[in-house]
Amino acid sequence: MNTNTTAIGFIAAILTTVSFLPQVLKIWQTRSAKDVSLGMYFFFSFGVALWMIYGIFINSWPVILSNFITLILAGAVLVMKLKFG
Repeated sequence: MNTNTTAIGFIAAILTTVSFLPQVLKIWQTRSAKDVSLGMYFFFSFGVALWMIYGIFINSWPVILSNFITLILAGAVLVMKLKFG
């Protein structure tokens, strides 16, 4: 893979991963996750974990890192949904 392709992958990974940060912060600040779908975050987190595994199989660092961080953020939302309702 060339450098430009890898750079585009990393930029896309950063943008899509960072997009979860406002949701995590909002739930943490308000201590409320009543409007967050438990099912959506459960299936999304499982899918992200599978994407991360896929990234490992194809040895793609943008896929691995972005999905690892996204899994942490989505997992945090999932845990807070269970804790704060």
